[in-house]
Amino acid sequence: MLKNLILRVSLTVTISCNNSSTILDKVLNKNIYELQKVLKNKEKHELQILLAQIKRDDSDKAAFKEDTFQLDEGRYFYPASTAKLPIAILSLQKIKELRSNGLQISGDTPFFITDKNGEILVKRDSTHSQGILTINHLIKKIFLVSDDNAYNYLFDFLGTDYINKELTQRGLSKTRLYHKFLFGADNINTWGYTFLNENQKIIYHQPSKSALVDLKPNNLNGILKGIGHIKSDSLLLKPMNFERKNRISIRDLEGILKRIIFPEAFSEKELFNLTKTDYKFLRYWMSRTTLESNYPDYNDDKHWDSYCKFFIYGDQKGAMIPEIRIFNKVGQAYGTLTDVAYIKDEKNKIEFFLTATILVNENMIYNDDIYEYDEIGIPFLAALGRSVHKEIMKSSFD
Repeated sequence: MLKNLILRVSLTVTISCNNSSTILDKVLNKNIYELQKVLKNKEKHELQILLAQIKRDDSDKAAFKEDTFQLDEGRYFYPASTAKLPIAILSLQKIKELRSNGLQISGDTPFFITDKNGEILVKRDSTHSQGILTINHLIKKIFLVSDDNAYNYLFDFLGTDYINKELTQRGLSKTRLYHKFLFGADNINTWGYTFLNENQKIIYHQPSKSALVDLKPNNLNGILKGIGHIKSDSLLLKPMNFERKNRISIRDLEGILKRIIFPEAFSEKELFNLTKTDYKFLRYWMSRTTLESNYPDYNDDKHWDSYCKFFIYGDQKGAMIPEIRIFNKVGQAYGTLTDVAYIKDEKNKIEFFLTATILVNENMIYNDDIYEYDEIGIPFLAALGRSVHKEIMKSSFD
């Protein structure tokens, strides 16, 4: 009898566990066309999802409940413009370091850029209210429209040695940034940077410098992609090699953003060296819609509110509401769409992190600019964001 009782108890526990399901389980089992179209070929789409629900106790301390789908830290995906997130953060950190050395410099200090021979490359920015080039303004452009030149200028301000050393020291060991987004770019030798005070006197000059560390190539599953790729306007019928392309894992992407939103969840050595003002600045601009800015001003027929917001609103225009703020950075290149976001619904008191990447390259040819972003990728990410939000809201009232 005791043996049978133990068996019945065991069966009860097993059945209870099998019947339990996570938020992602519920979402991905929904009969939603945009989701199921991708899920029936989930391996082909190289789909990875990481969700972190946030619960707060009576003292407002946040706890995170993780949920994953096909998460594989050993599989490569091209992070595209999500690489701009750590570059923006590290640029503010470097300004703080320069200031701690006695320099009267800030993110609003104007500067100009020279090539390695000292010839001026860039001195003005027409989107700035004063037409000047500043670190803060470039960061705004990164979050509002994912501006490539803004990233390129900040990338060389930092240099690959500084970038990768700082990220590794903060526990972000599955991140490696090799390059700018500039065809034929020299990613070994940086440009020169000269910062000026209000009297046009030089405050700080950083000459062109060469990287001392030879970054090892990525050695991950999925480094060779596709059946062919375009190079110099010719089709090569062999996979494209991403071994020396930027790499950020899904966990590292979430970890970078989480360090900005919830610094209290990390040890001091894991945090970026930022001021309270830096945190406030980053949070503000990464949570703005593309149209919520006067300088730079993107209120034109080329941009819309969800221009850089894939989750929830990516397949809609003019639908975003201020009660839901999305603190995020998107990436889109080589058929890969990625979004890392902290989503906060003030009205319903819901907050969560959602990070996902999806490949949409039906013909398996890379660098041909023929990808299914609007047909498959963005509709999937938007539907995923909406469904996760709804399911969390539903569970919070159960």
